[in-house]
Order: sequence, then C-alpha cells, then structure tokens
Amino acid sequence: MFHIFFFLSSLVSILIFVVPLLGQLFFYYWLLLKLKSRTDFNTCHVMGKAKLTELSLMAKLQALYLFSYNFLQFLGWTTALFRILSNLISTKLVTGAYASAGELICLLQCCAFLEVIHGAIGIVPSGVVLPLMQWSGRTHFVLAIVRQIVEVKELPSMFITFSAWSLTEVIRYSHYALSCIGSPPYLITYLSIFLPIRYTAFILLYPVGVGPGEIWLMYQALPFIKRGNLYANSLPFSYYNFIKVLLVLYPLLWLKLYLHLFKQRRSKLGKYQKTKKI
Repeated sequence: MFHIFFFLSSLVSILIFVVPLLGQLFFYYWLLLKLKSRTDFNTCHVMGKAKLTELSLMAKLQALYLFSYNFLQFLGWTTALFRILSNLISTKLVTGAYASAGELICLLQCCAFLEVIHGAIGIVPSGVVLPLMQWSGRTHFVLAIVRQIVEVKELPSMFITFSAWSLTEVIRYSHYALSCIGSPPYLITYLSIFLPIRYTAFILLYPVGVGPGEIWLMYQALPFIKRGNLYANSLPFSYYNFIKVLLVLYPLLWLKLYLHLFKQRRSKLGKYQKTKKI
C-alpha cells in the first residue's frame, strides 16, 4: 500500500510544480539557441536585449518557484514541530509523535522528491546523488516501516526522529526561502545571526536523528517485521534480512552525507567571512 501512496504523492508533486517549470526552461533554452544561431550582429544585438529580458523574467520565475516551494516546506515542518511539542506538553509523554504529526511528515517527505529533480535539471547546485540518498532513506523509513507497523509508532525513538527532522528542516527551509529573495539590507543582519546556526545545528541534530532515532527504531522494528512476515507477498526477497543488511550499511551511508555537510559548512561560512571582511 505504501508503494501506491508514494507513487501518487510523487506524481502529484511533479505534475503540480515541475511540469510548468520544465516547460519554461525548455522554452527559454530554445530562445537562447535561436539567439546564438543568428549571424547578423545588429539583428543579434536588437534581439539579444529582448531575449535577455525574457531570460531575466525566467530567472525571476524560477526564484519565485524556489521561494514558494521552500516556504511551503518551512510552514509544513513548522506545523509538524508545533504539533509534536504541543502533544508533548499536553500529555507529558513522547508516545504521540506519530499520531500528532506523522501523516503530515509523510506527505512533506514525499514532496521532497522535488529536490532531487531540482538538482537534476540544474536549478539548484546540490546535484542528484546526495539528495536522492537522503530522500530515499527517509521515505523508506516513514512509508515502508513506520507507517506499516503500528507497534513502532509510539516508541521514544519515533519522537526523537521526528523532533530532530522537524528542527533541522525548519532551519534549512527558512534559510533556503530567504536566500531566494535576494540581498535586501535586512538579510545582512539575518546572515550574521542565522547562517552560522544553519550550518552548525546539523552537527548535533543529524546524529541524534539517525542514531537513537532512525537506526534504533529500525532495530526495534525487526521482531515485528519477522512476526508479520512483512512484504512477503510483494517482494522477491526477505524484507527482514534486507533491514538487517541496511542496519549494517546505514552508518556508512550516513557518514558520507555527514562529511558532505561539514564540507558544505566550511565552504558557505568561509565565503560569508570573506564577504564580511570586504
């Protein structure tokens, strides 16, 4: 059932957001090729201004799209975090994380497949491999394991995972959304305060979300997977053995992403410090 949910969510996301954007990109790419193919200099000069204006419009539309996407993700994760904390305060228990925000987080995580497409078509510099690794790992976790096994939804590791994810994504998406606006004066203050937080918070939140969160919950889910013979009728291999292998590989895959974030942190904060000195 989770396969159908995942497929439909991803398909709807692509149809709503990506298809119009791809149409615009291909249209302006065609205009650029037409501009380059002109041999008459004067004609090129006159037409070039018009095409550059159109390309500038395309860049603005692209920035508006990226701002809208990141802002909506920010709102979604902020809502999820608010629900989790509200449930914790009202019940004094950590067992209600999935009940309060689980379905919303599943939806947000499915829609995050757009970030893989963003990297693939080049509108963001993230590339494809690392976003795909993170998206596939999280999506498999919430849809294939958590959503299918009732017993794990109230575990403390579920609360740890969702809390770490929500805090991380609130910080990340708010930064991305504001970065799409440009460089108005108030962003200078924002950068001096928030940029170090954006590229430092992951140092704690990422290991917490993965270790006592995702990995520990998958380990706790093993008896339920074996007892229910999960996906025995839909997979040609043992899903129980697959999870055991995944638990061995998970730290290695996580370390690759973690080291990449440190590299990104050095790059971003280094550039900001140079700009600040200038």
